[in-house]
Amino acid sequence: MSEGRARYALYYAPRPEEGLATTASQWLGWNPDGGWARRLALASGFSGDRLAEITAEPRRYGFHGTLKPPMALVDGASETDFLTAVGAFAAALKPITVPSMVLASLSGFFALVPEARSSELHDLADRCVVEFDEFRRPAGEAELARRRASGLSPRQEQLLMRWGYPYVLEEWRFHLTLTGRIADQAERDAVQTLLGQRFAAYAQQPLRVHDLCVFRQSSAERPFTVLARFRLGGGRRVSAEAWRAS
Repeated sequence: MSEGRARYALYYAPRPEEGLATTASQWLGWNPDGGWARRLALASGFSGDRLAEITAEPRRYGFHGTLKPPMALVDGASETDFLTAVGAFAAALKPITVPSMVLASLSGFFALVPEARSSELHDLADRCVVEFDEFRRPAGEAELARRRASGLSPRQEQLLMRWGYPYVLEEWRFHLTLTGRIADQAERDAVQTLLGQRFAAYAQQPLRVHDLCVFRQSSAERPFTVLARFRLGGGRRVSAEAWRAS
């Protein structure tokens, strides 16, 4: 994270009144719309501490699907400037429906993903990456090193240097992260079974993307919260709780 600077990201996140938002906040122990922690729902075979460890990384970011990865704002750009641009952008778009979501394992962690590629969603993410890059403060050497630590392909290195993140454009895959990486196969199998039960109501079901959300992380020690929601097609839903929590 840029030294002492807030970070902003463009995400999909279900509206707080939707069942998926409630289930996800109960699973992760964090409600990004209200900016408050929730008690983790216990599960047979897992201690509360282990569940907290498994969900620690996605809890920090809040339940979401990334469209424009987290970034600090470039010098000369204010939060108001950014929100104004996002609002105008969202107003010109239409809501998107992903026909079917499934639970999947991606590089050792679990997420809900589209059953088939959504060209509309991919186009939205590409546009977010490109059109809002003027607001992005270039990544420092420490951040670049952190991104490279897991190993990048030559193309991912190019994307990192151009867009500040290696998994954008053709390397991007929409996913709603539910866990961190789980090394032990037996534990991974047990977590998959548990997630299949907890999120059964949303498997093989459509996902409706109504809003473009601005998430904000006020400092490296704080989790991300919803700063504002912009309805695709026009209109703004502001989270007053998120303003206060930041």
